[in-house]
Amino acid sequence: KITLINASTPRLHVKGPSGPLQVQLGDSVLLPCFVRTPVPLEELEVEWRRSDSETLVLLFQHGEERGEEPEFRNRAHFFTEEISRGNFSLFLTDVTPADAGTYRCSVHTDTEYGNTTALIQHVERLVVSGAPEAVSARVGDDVTLGCSVDSHVPPEKMEKVTWNKRDASRESVLVLLFEDNNTWPDSSHERYQGRAELFPAEIHKGNFSLRLKDVRTEDKGDYVCQVHTSYLSANTTAELQVLGKLWKHHAHILVLIFCFTALVLVLLLWTLMIRGRLFEIKRFWPIQLNTLKLHKN
Repeated sequence: KITLINASTPRLHVKGPSGPLQVQLGDSVLLPCFVRTPVPLEELEVEWRRSDSETLVLLFQHGEERGEEPEFRNRAHFFTEEISRGNFSLFLTDVTPADAGTYRCSVHTDTEYGNTTALIQHVERLVVSGAPEAVSARVGDDVTLGCSVDSHVPPEKMEKVTWNKRDASRESVLVLLFEDNNTWPDSSHERYQGRAELFPAEIHKGNFSLRLKDVRTEDKGDYVCQVHTSYLSANTTAELQVLGKLWKHHAHILVLIFCFTALVLVLLLWTLMIRGRLFEIKRFWPIQLNTLKLHKN
């Protein structure tokens, strides 16, 4: 089927995205393309192409979906059940950096034609990681909760990093805010003011770990490190377990130490008593022998 287009061909009003699309590496992205009034399927042809190379990404023709290029095979799809309703959006999965660019959606019928474009502006990888296990601290100690950005996104592009604590009610309490390359301690909840800080020398390495000083019992819980760039966001959670003070937590150990010490003292006294009795026996034994001899004589 070949659609002839000239200046007199009526235009279809095809709508696309409202702005550039941002997507994280390996994720999926939806490129909108739709018309308000559905068109007959028997005379419909929709094609998605890369504007820079004219590479055919996906084609809907004769009621069927087709995709020939290896780079998009099994990754580019229509929502088939939506096509009859005028929705020709492209769903692209497992996005790679090479997918960034402009895509053109062209819609043809026997009598009308229209198109729109969609721009995949950024394909980035933002991975935020922390400690795999809970972190323990005692009341009064300082503790470090890990948060590292494993990404090629430079730290200066981290627009905002927040540390929040989830209360029992699941509400978030701001522990610390890092924004515009500065830490803003005054923004912290009063419970954490003067006690929460980052490690300034580590920030350029993508290390946004939190140092919490003078740990309190109520500090126990989950802490969320959320990292934002201009177009991506990712987070990690750190669990803090707060233990009692040493003498309270190990009271049973102190009891055992006391019992052991008492047992040693008892054994020592018992040993001294035995030795004392042996000494008395040795001392008086010769006298008893002499007395027996005298009686015999």
